[in-house]
Amino acid sequence: MSKLAIAEQMIAHYNAQDADAYVALMTEDACEASYRGAVVREGREGTRVGLKKMFADFPENRADILNAHQLGDYVVLHERVFRSAAAEPFDVMSIYSFEGDQCSRVEFVR
Repeated sequence: MSKLAIAEQMIAHYNAQDADAYVALMTEDACEASYRGAVVREGREGTRVGLKKMFADFPENRADILNAHQLGDYVVLHERVFRSAAAEPFDVMSIYSFEGDQCSRVEFVR
């Protein structure tokens, strides 16, 4: 499976609010962070816990992929994120770094 396909599968799990399936595609020490900044969710378990809390806070949350590119061990997705029907959606660039066939880091540009 290509790294792009794995990142797209991660978004499918995110949209299904399935934190367990999402983190199963990550390395044990993976993290999510702001671009070139602070780590927001650390490790597979920290990411699982953080996502479950976010899904509880925003049960309508979903991300649509507007554009996608793969270059070597990196995937860049332009996503539109919807938190709720009442909130304005926002765009984010997500940069997925891979080690083999597992995601090791996701950085968000917003």
